[in-house]
Amino acid sequence: MIVKNIKCMIVKNIKWIMLFFGVITCTTFFAVIAPQDALLNMFGSNLTEPLANLLVRSWGFLVFIMGALLIYGAFNEETRLLCIITAGVSKVGFLLLIMIFGTNYIETLWVTAAFDTFVILILTTYVISSKN
Repeated sequence: MIVKNIKCMIVKNIKWIMLFFGVITCTTFFAVIAPQDALLNMFGSNLTEPLANLLVRSWGFLVFIMGALLIYGAFNEETRLLCIITAGVSKVGFLLLIMIFGTNYIETLWVTAAFDTFVILILTTYVISSKN
């Protein structure tokens, strides 16, 4: 009964949930502006090579796009499912990369990993529940 109520609450409020998740995800735009600060805040270390700055800026922008996609999907029911699945796959990919290659950074990435895991769980619950 409690699980059913949670599912109903997620489906009923998905617009606001996606908006919230999207805004938080969009904060990675910070990496576009200040890549070294973003690396230090998220990973606890920095890179000094010019190529590293380009890659961090690119990554920050791509994650920002996923946040913008969640915001767009929040206000457009026709594209909502596509937006959720696209952003969700991106977050799953990031988590897998952390687990495979980024175990040295878990201490500094745990908040991001926990947030992305929570987002994936909520969005997956919506996708499954909205089909019923």
